[in-house]
Amino acid sequence: MIVFRTVLVANRGEIAIRVMETLDELGIAAVAVYTQGDLAHVAGADRAYQIPKYLDMDAILAAARDSGAQAVHPGYGFLAENAEFARRCADEGIVFIGPPPAAIEAMGDKIRAKATVAAAGVPVVPGAAEPGDDLLTWSEFPALIKPSAGGGGKGMVVVRSAGELPAALESARRTAQAAFGDGTLLIERYIDSPRHIEIQVMADTHGDVVHLGERECSLQRRHQKIIEEAPSPFVTPEMREEMGRAAVEAARSVGYVGAGTIEFIVDGRTGSFHFMEMNTRLQVEHPVTEEVTRLDLVKLQLLAAAGEPLGLTQDSVRLKGHSVEARVYAEDPARGFLPTGGRVLLLREPFEARVDSGIEEGVVVGSSFDPMLSKVIVWDETREGALQALDRALAETTILGLTTNIPFLRALTTHPQVRAGELDTGLVERLLPELTESEGAQEALVAAALYFQAEAVGDGDPWASGDGWRLGEAAWTTWRLESRQGVHRVLVRGSVVTVDGGAELTASARRTGTELVLTVDGRATRFETARDGDTLWLGRKGAAWQVRRHRIGDPGDRPGAGQAADGVVRSPMPGTVLLVKAQPGDEVDAGQALVIVEAMKMEHTVTAPHAGTVKDIPVKAGQSVDMDAVLAVVEP
Repeated sequence: MIVFRTVLVANRGEIAIRVMETLDELGIAAVAVYTQGDLAHVAGADRAYQIPKYLDMDAILAAARDSGAQAVHPGYGFLAENAEFARRCADEGIVFIGPPPAAIEAMGDKIRAKATVAAAGVPVVPGAAEPGDDLLTWSEFPALIKPSAGGGGKGMVVVRSAGELPAALESARRTAQAAFGDGTLLIERYIDSPRHIEIQVMADTHGDVVHLGERECSLQRRHQKIIEEAPSPFVTPEMREEMGRAAVEAARSVGYVGAGTIEFIVDGRTGSFHFMEMNTRLQVEHPVTEEVTRLDLVKLQLLAAAGEPLGLTQDSVRLKGHSVEARVYAEDPARGFLPTGGRVLLLREPFEARVDSGIEEGVVVGSSFDPMLSKVIVWDETREGALQALDRALAETTILGLTTNIPFLRALTTHPQVRAGELDTGLVERLLPELTESEGAQEALVAAALYFQAEAVGDGDPWASGDGWRLGEAAWTTWRLESRQGVHRVLVRGSVVTVDGGAELTASARRTGTELVLTVDGRATRFETARDGDTLWLGRKGAAWQVRRHRIGDPGDRPGAGQAADGVVRSPMPGTVLLVKAQPGDEVDAGQALVIVEAMKMEHTVTAPHAGTVKDIPVKAGQSVDMDAVLAVVEP
């Protein structure tokens, strides 16, 4: 029996909503916290408190006291793995729904965690660590640098040679300090063809520790997961038992209580596995484990935190079928997965899939939080069936108003290597060019031109219309439309359309509400549409196109170029200027670093497009910038 009457959820977005769903099912009152303007998760709460930020322990504990909450669920991120916060909860007589502070500390420091689990007999990857080792002397490459205090892939850098090491250490240390408040690093041997496979563990206060099987998390970008599945297509029953036993021993070694995940790096050729880290919280990808075990992990967390037995034995845990999860991000895979942003103008989510979402129409997605918008989760009896179901669900997902990774996710999950289960953590990087090939851009331009043309025609009065009507033969109407590929010249005359001087197309469009049906040469295509001033968004089968009406006097250079031919250097993403590495009057070489922009704990170095003199640097460190904001001007 869970004794909590009220639980405060110290998080936001989809995980806050997910936790509150279980609280509601159990009849437990949910208390939400939110920052100014970040309200998408509040609707599911019984009570909500505004706080300055999600890392403000004082404000969160004050809300817990005022609401009478007996417990705090930290979700993931923010304070979920903060031992000080767990201690402060205990000091207030409030239950922290997570492991004891000592376990968080032991596993939160990667260096200490490796030593702890190695002593328990769990295999670890050879490496060196600060403060005792001089990482600059490391000589075995390729190697992987990691922040000791970090998680989520932030600050991790693969180094291929000794010459790359100093700059890589500097960047990793800066990221680690900014993200975790601790710049301590470690370096490890980089395993070729590595698979990232993790084991979910659950432990209670009665000494029972069980594992709930594995999750395959090898499909990653920037060392962060994008597709997860359970079970792994690589793991045999014997391997699952061996890895599960090691994970349970790792949890026991620190007196663990609650939900935790032991992450292993697995050699894709030999199957040998090594401890990588433990996440002392609920994982983003926990739904795939829930789908194949039919267990509610949040409910199990509540049971453990309340001091109740889990009611599970290892033999009672059964895996049925296959589940796959895709993380939908506000990012642009074609531009190196740089974060994007904007207002959600239209949202359509699939009906025949589980969607853990943190957005709704009208929400503004900025650079203050992680770019993950939602998770699409499917289950089927077989892996092939689950992958097919995921592709269908992604095709039924439409988000207009910002660029997302949905087309990339569809291309990835349907790729033959992924379908065959031939995975490793470098696969996405190798396949990236073919996974980001864009299709449908011309159709979107034709649809946009006809949309704007119909708008210009208005009520059909030839004297008031803006379509170039005249007595006799109709005139061509010229539309200058701006897409991510550049500024295009689209001509329309009646039902004939040409794009950038190409072939004449017979085209028509019919609009009903937000839906636009485009017919080109007898072939019909259905789009969802959303309007934002001079910009029209069109969505189809998970993809989205942004087309802006280009008016007289607008600059001809396409936005998003990053480095224009005239020497104007623009921000590739919305974020904050971290460092300015040049000043007006400086002589610079082509490719020399000018400005470092940071968004969502990710750094991007903007470089000089050519050799020359820095004419202007209109930004300074600490300044917030929008995507395509001018960062520098370099005269040849």
